Amino acid sequence: MPTKRLLGEPVAERLRTNARDRTADLRERGHVPTLGTVLASDDRAAGRFMDLKHDACDDVGIETRDHRLGSDVSDEELFRVVERLSTDPTVDAVFVQTPLPPEVSTLDIGSRIDPRKDVDCFHPENRGLLVGGDPRFVPATVAAVEELLAAYDVSTDGRDVVIVGRSDAIGVPLANRLLQKSGGNATVTVCHSHTRDLAAKTRTADVVVTACGVPELVDGSMLSPGVVVVDVSANRRRVDGEREVVGDVDYESAKEKSRAITPVPGGVGPVTLATLLGNVVLAAERRTDGE
Repeated sequence: MPTKRLLGEPVAERLRTNARDRTADLRERGHVPTLGTVLASDDRAAGRFMDLKHDACDDVGIETRDHRLGSDVSDEELFRVVERLSTDPTVDAVFVQTPLPPEVSTLDIGSRIDPRKDVDCFHPENRGLLVGGDPRFVPATVAAVEELLAAYDVSTDGRDVVIVGRSDAIGVPLANRLLQKSGGNATVTVCHSHTRDLAAKTRTADVVVTACGVPELVDGSMLSPGVVVVDVSANRRRVDGEREVVGDVDYESAKEKSRAITPVPGGVGPVTLATLLGNVVLAAERRTDGE
């Protein structure tokens, strides 16, 4: 049986259509959904990701407030911008792009965002609700992995899932979601830079999710036949003077072992953008309805 490619665009289009319809309804009710974004980095990839988010918002009718501060911004100025957006009555949702300056943590940022506007779940209150199984918002990339697996009928119920990467933004919240009865009902192993014999762990998995930002770290020799591979990362690098985007998985060798695999680009990325739109609209709906 040929390997199934888990393409993100068909899933993303359905989610965008839903966000577009709900945005139109809010506008008819006199409320324009608005997202405030903050970038505190000179990283070209992060800037490109931010551009894509603004384009996606524009496509469905969400307005944006764009703040690009550069990597040399002081912590105090970064915090002031986040706090201003958080208290601005015309802004429904706040999103801060990673990477953050080295001395700033997601908790530093999250604690300065109104939990009702914190669409990527950085605030400690929202993290607690997520872990407790009653999330106010599901972080965009975590929701994208869930949407993609569901769309292609990949069940994690009773399955062994190995997540490579323990970031606060993806690895940790995804592990919590997949563990929960209302999430994935999976048996979850989280691997990271201190994991001994990564290949021994990944070979035990029915589903491998990579989100560590290391180009082609996982190859086919590290997988068991019939595995499902979800590669979250989009790593930019130069090969023979040309720029290319690759995931954490060596796609060509991994697809020989996999029954299903996400391409990079074209897999999780489009769905992540679409799920962020859904979170922004949800925040605006709650504000409009007085929740």
